[in-house]
Amino acid sequence: MPAKVGAVKVINLSSSSIFNIGDVYSMSPDSSAKTYAGGGSFNTGDGIRVHLGNSKTYVYDPDKVDQPVN
Repeated sequence: MPAKVGAVKVINLSSSSIFNIGDVYSMSPDSSAKTYAGGGSFNTGDGIRVHLGNSKTYVYDPDKVDQPVN
């Protein structure tokens, strides 16, 4: 059934948003991110002990693109 839409005022859309007016069959947003973090950065839970000494995170990426998003 066709959609009937009145006046629409868009105040703000973030970079990963989808905005649609009317009928739509499928919507699939694409986004990508690359995260660099040192050892033990994403540990979660109660009573975690991490002993790393000297920890280095290398962020040099010569190929620039790991997996393209179309």
